[in-house]
Amino acid sequence: MVNLKIDGKDVQIEKGATILAAAEKAGVQIPTLCFLKKISPTGSCRVCGVEVAGADQPMTACNTPAVEGMAITTQSPRIARIRRQVVQMLLVNHPLDCPVCDAGGECDLQDVCYDLDINRQPYVAEDLSHPVINTWPLIQQVPSRCILCEKCVKVCHEVVGASALELRERGDKAFIDTVDGKPLDCEFCGNCVAVCPTGTLLSKPFLFKARPWELTRKPSVCTQCGSQCQIDYNVKEGRVYRVTSEDGVTVNDGNLCIGASFGYGYINSDQRLRRPLVREADRFREAGWDEALGAVADRIRKVRESSGPQSLAGLGSPRLTNEENYLFQKLFRAAIGSNNIDSEARYGALRVQKALGASLGLQGASNPIDRIGRAAAVMVFGSDVTAEAPAIDWQIEKACRKNDGKLLVANMRRVKLARYANTFLQYRPGTEVALANALSRLLLDLGLADEAFLGRSVSNLAELKAALAKVDLEAAVRETGIDRALLEEGARYLGEASSVALVFGGDVAKGEGAEAKVAALSTLAMVSGALHGDLGGIFPVDEKGNMQGLLDMGVFPESLPGHQPYAVARAKFEKAWGVKLPEGGRDLHGILEGIEKGEVKFLYLAATNPLVTFPDSGRWRRALEKVEFLVVQDILPSEVTRLAHVVLPGVSPAEKTGSVTSLDHRVSCLGQAISPVGEAREDWQILADLYDRLSPRGVTLDTEKILAEMKSLLPLYTEVCFSGEGRCRPCQKAPYRPADKSLTFVPAEAGAAAQGMQLLTGKILFHFGTTTTFAEGTLEVAPEGYVVMNPEDAKALGLGAGGGVRVKSSQGSAQGKVKISAEVPQGLLFAPYHFSDVNIQQVLPAGTNRVQVEVAKI
Repeated sequence: MVNLKIDGKDVQIEKGATILAAAEKAGVQIPTLCFLKKISPTGSCRVCGVEVAGADQPMTACNTPAVEGMAITTQSPRIARIRRQVVQMLLVNHPLDCPVCDAGGECDLQDVCYDLDINRQPYVAEDLSHPVINTWPLIQQVPSRCILCEKCVKVCHEVVGASALELRERGDKAFIDTVDGKPLDCEFCGNCVAVCPTGTLLSKPFLFKARPWELTRKPSVCTQCGSQCQIDYNVKEGRVYRVTSEDGVTVNDGNLCIGASFGYGYINSDQRLRRPLVREADRFREAGWDEALGAVADRIRKVRESSGPQSLAGLGSPRLTNEENYLFQKLFRAAIGSNNIDSEARYGALRVQKALGASLGLQGASNPIDRIGRAAAVMVFGSDVTAEAPAIDWQIEKACRKNDGKLLVANMRRVKLARYANTFLQYRPGTEVALANALSRLLLDLGLADEAFLGRSVSNLAELKAALAKVDLEAAVRETGIDRALLEEGARYLGEASSVALVFGGDVAKGEGAEAKVAALSTLAMVSGALHGDLGGIFPVDEKGNMQGLLDMGVFPESLPGHQPYAVARAKFEKAWGVKLPEGGRDLHGILEGIEKGEVKFLYLAATNPLVTFPDSGRWRRALEKVEFLVVQDILPSEVTRLAHVVLPGVSPAEKTGSVTSLDHRVSCLGQAISPVGEAREDWQILADLYDRLSPRGVTLDTEKILAEMKSLLPLYTEVCFSGEGRCRPCQKAPYRPADKSLTFVPAEAGAAAQGMQLLTGKILFHFGTTTTFAEGTLEVAPEGYVVMNPEDAKALGLGAGGGVRVKSSQGSAQGKVKISAEVPQGLLFAPYHFSDVNIQQVLPAGTNRVQVEVAKI
């Protein structure tokens, strides 16, 4: 600690802290323009100059370290004069176009001018400003307004890791541009716009739409992915005009990705479903809620009477809140009498959760995601985490670029984080278990495992060590295609780190044999020490917004809410709900087979679209065309609403109340920013109304009572908190502590590497599920589906960028345009699943995100 005086006040602060930090601690305000806490200081604007006793010239407070005995003056006539002159110099070529500048009213430069009483400009200079840059997607650049603070450059490089911007030219000609001088091609997170202190960088979708003082800000949570960043909806006249977040106030420290910054447009889409629709013959007509819900309830009763409750089924969704998913499963189990409920989690997140529960006793991540940012080593395994959960990417950037952590990336493709990896382990498709086991064995062989921790936490340690000792490292090298020296390098980074974070995602969770892969990674987590201590941890990543909440609410037949086994907890819930619960229950596969066999006659789809997002989507299409009665509850039209018999319009997250749960178990509250569009209803209201029509006990249309019931029955959800400002304060479960458990060793199958041309499907950064394909912002940078192909594979087929390609498997075929990239290795194709124009999921069999295909030019 060091002691100093600021404006006569005694201050004590940590060694290495700046004068600005000391002033803040003392409650002294110093003006700044280029300073931003989450990036390294630049000291370029000079507005924060202060007098230091013994120094001839003023010192910049933002980047001058506080030292023992300093005496600092922050306010004096001299300092005031210098600050005014500094700002006046910044204004030499700054256009006085505030009336037409979108930053007007929230411009830091305006505020500083007002605070310093700058009302004239005594200096003149030749205008050398670069012309306005309008060629970038989504973002406008007005160089004449730039004060060269470099906040945009640094947040792009240091926080996001995109490194897309740089300061070009020198002196009066200097301006911010892309690193290659071409139109911006980056992650389009919008953070550069958010940190700009002037109107230099502006959001094109927001340009000239509203003035800041016209907007009402409503705190909420972004549910585009499982990170669940805290946001503010900026609303005017019942319409969302932009989404922002506050530095230092939110769990995401003000950082947002494209999903929040530019993907909100679907909320305002003209295509939104606004009134219930009822099918008559081959067309729909609008109907009132009483008629539509009456028709659904009548059909449920008729099917139940004629074929029994087992002939009714429903699929829930990670797009629904916790309360809505709770009510959904209660509707089917208690009011309808059917346990035929499931969701797309069956294809990924549920398999992961079951495997983690069996191996480690976990129901998801072991720690909050901010523990990743402080880990000494991070391993990202089978995940394009930049796309699947951008906030975890930012934590990895913090750990391994801002701090000195080591980064290991294991992937079939060269994903973004590979560029920063200390070790990149590019494995062959299908060899995840072999790779994980090889790393675990090497950690033991090299004497780098935490023996004391393993001794306390693994009851069958001798058995596990004996199994790992039999792992054939040379076979692992052959199968994975990774050099042994590289494997040993990665093992050393993990073993020598004081804390380890192990992140894995879609390629593990949605791939064939996911349970075995997760079991092998559980062993690696234990052997590497990822579960030892409060830093690091194990983090399964699912891309969908409230997937953890969906599983916590028991929207699958094996479990009641709170991960309480159905057979064990059934009596408890029967008593609470006053009903006899059904026995058995079909899962997703059973529901599909039941429709095909004519045994399931009624299907309720709540905010889910099997025809685009599910693997084997062609089979799902045939089933939905066959089912006797299909109810679709959603917010936008799709292939599945066109097949429905009744369409019930739900609402977007901006129109909802309730809570959601992040992938690291933060329970947060949505803030209703606008009223539902048209006659649409909150999804819980639809479900509650239907429950009332089907159950003599009914359910009160009150979210508070639904939440109270959840708290009484679910040990996971004991409280949901609000701060005094109305912003939800996320509640966090206690950190995971490993119990003495037995680990199951899963051997790698010999020759497990996939053969032939392989197609891998997954998420891309620019879209989230299918809703953002209705948002103009995200569509501007990713307007259609495509297939990514290695240059050598494309050359062999005579294909160029933009050419047509057909991929065909034993399951089905799809076609789309080609993107050529060396990021995919030879023999592997990648296609995003979001786009119905390609509908790539029809090529995949159920239970996997990868399949062998034949490829042809079209």
